[in-house]
Amino acid sequence: MSALTACQVGSRCWRSWLSRLGPASRHPSLLRVPVASPARLSSMAATIRFSPATRSLFDEPLGISVQGLSPRQQVTLRASLQDEAGELFEAHARYQASEDGELDLARCPALPGGSFSGLEPMGLLWALQPRKAFWRLVKKDVQTPFLLRLEVLEGHGDDPGRLLAQAQHERAFLRDGVRRVPVRDGRIRATLFLPPGNGPFPGVIDLYGTGGGLPEYRACLLANYGFAVLALAFYGYEDLPKEMKEINLEYFEEAVNYMLQHDQVKGPGIGLLGFSKGGDLCISMASFLKGIKATAVINGSVANVGAVVRYKDVTIPPLGANAKRIKVNKSGIGDIIDALNNPLEGPDRQSFIPLEKAECRFLFIVGQDDHNWKSEFFATEGSKRLQAHGKEKPEIICYPGAGHYIEPPFFPMCAASMHLLVGMPVMWGGEPKAHCEAQIDAWQQIQAFFHRHLKGEPSRTANKL
Repeated sequence: MSALTACQVGSRCWRSWLSRLGPASRHPSLLRVPVASPARLSSMAATIRFSPATRSLFDEPLGISVQGLSPRQQVTLRASLQDEAGELFEAHARYQASEDGELDLARCPALPGGSFSGLEPMGLLWALQPRKAFWRLVKKDVQTPFLLRLEVLEGHGDDPGRLLAQAQHERAFLRDGVRRVPVRDGRIRATLFLPPGNGPFPGVIDLYGTGGGLPEYRACLLANYGFAVLALAFYGYEDLPKEMKEINLEYFEEAVNYMLQHDQVKGPGIGLLGFSKGGDLCISMASFLKGIKATAVINGSVANVGAVVRYKDVTIPPLGANAKRIKVNKSGIGDIIDALNNPLEGPDRQSFIPLEKAECRFLFIVGQDDHNWKSEFFATEGSKRLQAHGKEKPEIICYPGAGHYIEPPFFPMCAASMHLLVGMPVMWGGEPKAHCEAQIDAWQQIQAFFHRHLKGEPSRTANKL
């Protein structure tokens, strides 16, 4: 098993990305407004500058600096972002300007007393936290950006000082030219994202977990980098089942065949990307369906969890659980890491997905502080099973300090939120800085994995088993 120290790797990734980002004029396909003018209030001497100036992709670094301050002036920077439900996320940090009155977050460390400290160029984004308890930042409409607001306040006091400058910046999800195509084909309920230019492109099906619905934000961000990505709903959306009681792989087989038949998808096989429950669904798909060449699992399980899975004459029962093993703290937050049974023991062995049947390569992304379930254990046991059957050893990348919700870069860590299956708020684990850096590196690892394994001849229809 390979292990990466997320702090070191993530910091290197950030510096590399920022050096590549350069002036906004290098990205005409991303920015709709030229770089020239800094954000400014005419009555204020201080000026906030962003790089890129007005708009950037959510998963890319953002340069932030303040000019026009007094030499060594102490200021507080406050960032805020409102989600589509109207809930506010906030972070703040204390800084001291340089001798020339400039404050560059890429060179100036934050002082103790704020949401973070130290040299953290993206700290004001990854440290964002909701005012509402147990609330997680998600993006529902990927066609509109999040609006990041930044204020520069005088001093370091607990009460905000005089407002010195303010500005706003759009954090977008769709690069110009990416096509968003709603898919209602047979039973399939999904959204296909196609990159700019002439295809075909490597194809990926993207699955989330027990929240249901049709999350699109990870799929569209991935499409920005040259992949045709199908965000696939499987329950709790339109005319799909309202609850996750029974899962039939024939539905997912329709989605695989849809991708392989699409003239913009490069064959002969596609990739799968799954998080949490979506991860074990991807493993089940790879184990029974043809046309899968690469499967990336983010904090997933190698045992079927939550609902019966059926495919033709095969039935995989869900892994058993014991609610008595849930630990609830004084705040009413549950720690469910020990709730599931061991899939290596007794009748629960029937829930172990036969991933040795898969004809694809596997990548396991593991947060070592995942409190949803034992992701590292699952990845290790999956690796043992594959090798015991003569299959190639999977790639396993472990991130110390990362929790369960490993999202695309710069989504703030969600420490705890409601769990639909458990019916109470649960802790997801993670330490904010390490978790953010894990997200940066994992995003690059996932893209590299799919680029390595999704190359071949023009697409053709999958042959059903």
